[in-house]
Amino acid sequence: MIDDPRAASSVEQGAGASPTAAELEAAAISRTLARHPRPAGGDPLRRMDAPVISLSSMVLNNQDGPQTMAIKKKPSWMKAKVPGGPEYEKLKNLLADAKLVTVCQEAGCPNMGECWSRGVATIMILGDTCTRACGFCNVKTGRPVTLDKDEPRRVAESLRVMMQGSGLKHIVITSVNRDELADGGAGIWAETIQRTRDACPGLSIEVLIPDFEGNWGALQMVIDAKPHIINHNLETVRRMYPAVRPSAKFDRSLELLRRVKEQGVVAKTGIMVGIGENDEEVLGLMDDLLSKTATAHGSCDILTIGQYLQPTRNHLPIERFVTPQQFDGYRDAGLNKGFKVVESGPLVRSSYHADHQADELSSVVDEREREMRRRMNGLLGR
Repeated sequence: MIDDPRAASSVEQGAGASPTAAELEAAAISRTLARHPRPAGGDPLRRMDAPVISLSSMVLNNQDGPQTMAIKKKPSWMKAKVPGGPEYEKLKNLLADAKLVTVCQEAGCPNMGECWSRGVATIMILGDTCTRACGFCNVKTGRPVTLDKDEPRRVAESLRVMMQGSGLKHIVITSVNRDELADGGAGIWAETIQRTRDACPGLSIEVLIPDFEGNWGALQMVIDAKPHIINHNLETVRRMYPAVRPSAKFDRSLELLRRVKEQGVVAKTGIMVGIGENDEEVLGLMDDLLSKTATAHGSCDILTIGQYLQPTRNHLPIERFVTPQQFDGYRDAGLNKGFKVVESGPLVRSSYHADHQADELSSVVDEREREMRRRMNGLLGR
C-alpha cells in the first residue's frame, strides 16, 4: 500500500513535470466530492431537533464545503507491503478483464497483495453506487441508475475462469446498499450465489451482506441460496451508530446475525476501532453478540477487529491508533468469551484470512449440515 495518496497520484502520472502540492490537494478534494455528493455520515443537521444553543461549528458536516481536518500520520505498525508478485498480477489482470468491481481496490485495502497472492478476493455486486452515506466508507454514494439483471451470470462465469486461471479458492461477495429496491437487491444476491455454486464447485463462498432495512424475507432469500459463510458487519459500538452508520440500527444488525445462526449458518461480523469507542464498549459489544445471537446452533462464530483509517479528509476522523498489544488483548478476550475465530490486528479487514477461517470452520459447517439433514429426515419419517 502506498501510504501517501499524493505519492500514488505522482506514480500514475509517470514522466513529466510533477504537479504542485496545491494542485494535488485540489484534485483530491475534487475526487472526494464527486464520490460523495451527500455529507459523509449523513447530514446530522437535518436529523436533530432545533437546539437551544448552536453547536453547528462542532458538527462534522461537508455540506458547505470540504473539511480541512488533517489526516493523522500513521504509526510504524500501520505500514503494509506494496502489492506485487506473479500470482497477484495474474489475479489482477483476470479481475480487470472480467470488469469486476473489487472492494479490495475501492477501499484501498492494505492486505490486497497478500490476499490476491493466496487466491482470495472480494468482489462487489449491485453496482458501485451506495444509497447510504456512512461516515467511514469511501464507496461512491447517490441513487443508482440501473439494476443489472445479467450480473449474476457474468459474475459466476468470471469466477469460473478465475478459478481455472489463477487458483482462486475463496471468494467474498459483498454489495453496496440498494435501499431503493423493494428487496434491497436480495434477488440478485441469491441468483449470484446459486450460479456461482453451480459454476465453481470447490470454491468456498462468503457473503458480506447489508441489513436489507430489516426485510427478513429478503434475508431468507440469501440464506436459502446456501453460501458457506454469511457476514454482516456491525462496524462499530452501539453509541457510535448515529455518526458512523446513521441509516442503520445496532439491534437490527444483531437480529440479522441471530436469524443467520438460527438456521445453522456460520455467522461472521466485524468492527473498526479507533473511531471514537473505548475498550469497555468493544468488550460489551462482544457480550451483546454472544448473548443476543445465541441459538441452538451457538452464537456468532467469527469476529474481525481492525483499525479504522480515514479514507479522505471528508470522512470521520481517527480518534486513536490502537496498539498491536491491545489488538492481541481483544483477540484473547473474544476467544475466552466464546467466539470460534477472532482476527484482531491493526491491518485486519473483514475479509482478511477469510479462506483460513472457512477452512477452520469447515468441520463445523459439515456437522451442522448433517444435523439439519437428520432433523429433516426425522420430520419426514425416514
